[in-house]
Amino acid sequence: MKKLKKTFVLDTNVLLHTPYAIHSFADNKIVIPEVVLEELDKFKKDNTELGANARQVARLIDGLREKGNLNKGVKLDNGGTLRIEMNFHEVKLPESWVGSVNDNRILKVCKGLHENGEKVFLISKDVFVRIKADILGITAQDFFAEQAPVYDEQYRGRLDVYTTEKKLDDFYNNSGLAPEDLIYLPHGSNKIENIELVTNQFLIIHSCSNEKQTALGRFDGKEIVPLNFMNEHPFGVTPRNAGQKFIQEALMMDAEKAPLVIIKGSAGTAKTFYSLAVGLHKMTAERNKPYRKILVCRPNVKLDEDIGFLPGTEQEKIAPFLRPVIDNLEVLIDNDESERYESEKELKDKIDELFDRKIINTEAIAFIRGRSIVKQWVIIDEAQNLTPKQVKGIITRAGIGTKIILTGDPEQIDHPFLDIRTNGLSYAAEKMKGSPLCFQITLTDEECERSDLAYEGAKRM
Repeated sequence: MKKLKKTFVLDTNVLLHTPYAIHSFADNKIVIPEVVLEELDKFKKDNTELGANARQVARLIDGLREKGNLNKGVKLDNGGTLRIEMNFHEVKLPESWVGSVNDNRILKVCKGLHENGEKVFLISKDVFVRIKADILGITAQDFFAEQAPVYDEQYRGRLDVYTTEKKLDDFYNNSGLAPEDLIYLPHGSNKIENIELVTNQFLIIHSCSNEKQTALGRFDGKEIVPLNFMNEHPFGVTPRNAGQKFIQEALMMDAEKAPLVIIKGSAGTAKTFYSLAVGLHKMTAERNKPYRKILVCRPNVKLDEDIGFLPGTEQEKIAPFLRPVIDNLEVLIDNDESERYESEKELKDKIDELFDRKIINTEAIAFIRGRSIVKQWVIIDEAQNLTPKQVKGIITRAGIGTKIILTGDPEQIDHPFLDIRTNGLSYAAEKMKGSPLCFQITLTDEECERSDLAYEGAKRM
């Protein structure tokens, strides 16, 4: 008996999020309601990620148009078919649902196909559309081209391990440790488990006889080596905990050895603060400046969609969204108590000088697309609000001598179509895990340095 093929009806937001989604459904039938084309058409001239994706979808469908009749269905390379659905305008929906609303027009197509005996699945990133489909008896799913594990299972870039007191003493004396010298006890367990270390994974090494006796190290792919920059004070900043020592190690390394650093953690763990501190150190304290400038980008969902329509220059448009970066600069510049600025104006003038001298530059994510970024210290703040496609575009734009730092908290996402498993930060962390060119660290809530209240809030909320 021939298996009934599934029919996947795609919502507009799926194609705007992932243009190549049409190739993700094996040898099944893909249906695009004509209203989806109308919605895509509204984005085609936008100089945004959505605009670029809409144009990519248009090119893909136009290429299929040359192979056959889109109304009847065109064969895809994977054995499936794609067609544009023009029918089912008269399908009945609940009386309170306005039939002319685009979401409801898509639901009419789903219901009509379902009533014709097809095995229909609505694919949408809009939770309310999925709920309404469920009311109609239509199976509805979110679209995940690729997703990271649940947050507790995501790679953290660090591990607590144990070794003998003698081995730990040898390590203190700059002797490397072999992976087989380590013991791993999962949190809350007394059962020893085998460990498979990941290249560039950071380690807190405890003595088996005295758990409080510890050392910090990193697995370089062959052995565990001591940290090289633990006693540095970039731009006058001293690391206050193990997590900050780990990120200082990754940030202080040359771009040739560590061109990508991924820092995850909750509010107050100094992700952005430390990235700026080391960047300023590299730009102002080192004799041969390794970077031309610091480039700070902070994605904002509304800004990335509407920036072309906002008044003013690029800097004026993005200034309100970069206020958290300025807040960190104020703390860094005014960090030395012996030379603390007497007035807010003096402090502001000093920060303005960093921008006027082009030591620090700020840009919207939309303006990075299509560029090659050479010899720059690039901080992408709040990277959890990037899509996987956006973060790939940023990483693959890195030219020679550029260091990219992705910071963010996967548990604090503002993007309506991203979640803890599908955001660009989590995606990059999983894809780059084990790369010798990538260093990662997840800071714990206990490493929050903002205030007792900030720590308590992060722990309880």
